Amino acid sequence: MPLAAMREIIAPAQAAGHGVGAFNVIGIEHAEAIVAGAEAAGAPVVLQISQNCIAYHGAFAPIARACLAVATSATVPVAVHLDHASGPELVEAAAELGLGSVMYDASRLPYASNVSSTAHVARWCHARGIWVEAELGEIGGKNGLHSPLARTDPGEAARFVDATTVDALAVAVGSSHAMLTRDAVVDLGLIGRIRRAVRVPLVLHGSSGVADEDLAAAIGAGMTKVNIATQLNKVFTAAVRHALSREPATVDPRRYGSAGREAIASEVTRLLRLLGAGSTSQEVAAGRVEPAASGGAQAGGAGEPLSPVE
Repeated sequence: MPLAAMREIIAPAQAAGHGVGAFNVIGIEHAEAIVAGAEAAGAPVVLQISQNCIAYHGAFAPIARACLAVATSATVPVAVHLDHASGPELVEAAAELGLGSVMYDASRLPYASNVSSTAHVARWCHARGIWVEAELGEIGGKNGLHSPLARTDPGEAARFVDATTVDALAVAVGSSHAMLTRDAVVDLGLIGRIRRAVRVPLVLHGSSGVADEDLAAAIGAGMTKVNIATQLNKVFTAAVRHALSREPATVDPRRYGSAGREAIASEVTRLLRLLGAGSTSQEVAAGRVEPAASGGAQAGGAGEPLSPVE
């Protein structure tokens, strides 16, 4: 299937009041697992490559090209997105590599500087057909700092969108990046007020720290794009630990790596159903989404026995 444009995924979901799952990639195993989970859910999905991921690999091109290859081999629509770029140079590199959407993050700057910098990047991107997400109200959790106290003002959000012409807005409503617990208190009333004030889709960052019922409620209140990273890393790492504890003599990375990959795929399927994405929206509406299991892959176990690897 051809690479999907972000607007092709986001616009129908926003119109229908459904969520879109946007999952951060660490390596090709993540990308493969996220797409496998989306295919099982019959839902579109977004593969996100963060600035931190690029730094981990030491270069942008290899991981970007791997994600693009995985995306175009999928049987569901898949967009590949640059996440949390703090400078225009990385945005330009994403465009050169063929990514159709970027998240430009100048939220660390004072409001006026955020507007000016973001507007410049948005003009450059829109001239090239690239979809742009930005952030207003610095969301906690980056650089190890958790601060769920920041809040985005609805009026300021509307002025920001008008001044920058961005295509989507990440807002601070109580979540925090990189949380290991799922107890963030999301301000549903504020989401509703921002939704009424702002015409573009809203994005929830730090969603790994939000409980299932609150994720579903956030979609109902007006969120569309839901970013998830740490939750996948948790289930991957726990599944690998479980596999190695069962077979401590294992040295072939494919054996324990496959356990992690299967755990991610299963969690992505579950989360997409929770968000009401794709063909599963009727199940969500009817309340038939199963909660996370207490064992196996959902709790970080390897699930079914590992199949032989040559």
